[in-house]
Amino acid sequence: MIALNKTRVMQIGVTLAAIVVAAGLAYHYWGRNTGNTGLASGNGRIEATEIVVATRAGGRVKDMLVNEGDFVKAGQVVARIDSDALNAQLRQAQSQAQQAANAIDIARSQHRQYQSEKAALHATVLQRQAELEAAVSREARSAKLVDAGAITRQLSEDDLTRVVSARAALVAARAQEAAADAAIATGRAQVLGAQSALQAANAAVQRLQADLADNVLVAPRDGRIQYRVAQMGEVVAAGGRVLNMIDLSDVYMTFFLPSASVGRIALGSEVRLVLDAAPNLVIPARASYIADVAQFTPKTVETAVEREKLMFRVKAQIDPQLLRQHLTQVKTGLPGVAWVKLDDKAAWPASLPARMAK
Repeated sequence: MIALNKTRVMQIGVTLAAIVVAAGLAYHYWGRNTGNTGLASGNGRIEATEIVVATRAGGRVKDMLVNEGDFVKAGQVVARIDSDALNAQLRQAQSQAQQAANAIDIARSQHRQYQSEKAALHATVLQRQAELEAAVSREARSAKLVDAGAITRQLSEDDLTRVVSARAALVAARAQEAAADAAIATGRAQVLGAQSALQAANAAVQRLQADLADNVLVAPRDGRIQYRVAQMGEVVAAGGRVLNMIDLSDVYMTFFLPSASVGRIALGSEVRLVLDAAPNLVIPARASYIADVAQFTPKTVETAVEREKLMFRVKAQIDPQLLRQHLTQVKTGLPGVAWVKLDDKAAWPASLPARMAK
C-alpha cells in the first residue's frame, strides 16, 4: 500500500511538471501576464532604417565632417572626396568647349564669306550673259553687212570670235558660281560640326561637374550618424561606403506572434512597447506590417498542434512626430516587449497606459 502511494505521488509530480512546462510555453508565446486575455505580446528590439552614404566614383576621402552620434539634416555635407584630378579634367573640358565655340564663330564667318563670294559670282554670270547676248547681236548684224558688201569679212569673223569668247566666259562664270554653292554647303556643314563639337564639350563639362558634385557627400535624410565606415585619407572604390546613418523618423520594433493572435489583429492596430531599459515607460505604436508567410515552422503543417506553432513577423511603427519630440532618447537595438490588443474595441489595461518621458 505504501509502495502504491509512492507511485501515485510520482505520477502526480510528473503531471505537475508537465503543467509547469506548458505554462512556460504559454508564457513564451503570449508574453508577460497582465491578467488580460485580450492581449498578445512578443519580444523584439528597437530598429530603424539604415542609410549608407557611399561614393559614386572611387577616390580618397579628403574631409570627414561628422562624428559617430552626430545628428545631421537632409542635404548637410558630411564628407568630401578628393577632386583634384576631376578639377583638371573639368578645366580641360571647359577649354575644349571654348575652342568649339570659337570654331563655330570661324565657321559662321567663312559661311558668310562664301555667301558673299557667291553673290559676286552670280553678278559676274549675269554680266557674262549680257556680254554674250551683245556679241551674238553684233555678229548677226556683221553677217548681214558682209552679205551687203558694207564691211569686210574679217570684221565679221572678229565679231564671231567675240561671241565664242563671251560664251566661254559665261560657262567659266557659271562654274565659279557652282563652286561657290559647294563652298556654302561645306561652310554650313562646318558650322553644324562645330556646334556638335560644342554640345559634346558642354556635355563633358556637365558630366564632370556632376562627378564633382557627387564627390561632396550629403545626408539624404535627417538622422544620426551611426558609425564611420571609412576614415579620412582612405581610398574607397566606386560605390564604397563612407558613413552609416539611421533615419530617426522611421523607428520600429519587430516581434513575432502565433497564428491565433495574428488572425485577430489588422494593419494599423494599436501597439504598446515596453523597453527593458525603461520599464516605466510605455511607447505607443501601430502595426505597420504583418508577414503573409509564417516563420520558424515546419514546411508541412498537418495537425492542429503544428498550426498553433506558426509564428508571423509583425512590425510596430512609432509615430514620426513622437520621435521628433524625443530624438535624443531614440536608441536602436534596445530589447523590449510589444503588446497588441486582440480586440480593437477593448480598452487598454491600467498597467499599459501610453506613458512617455518628458
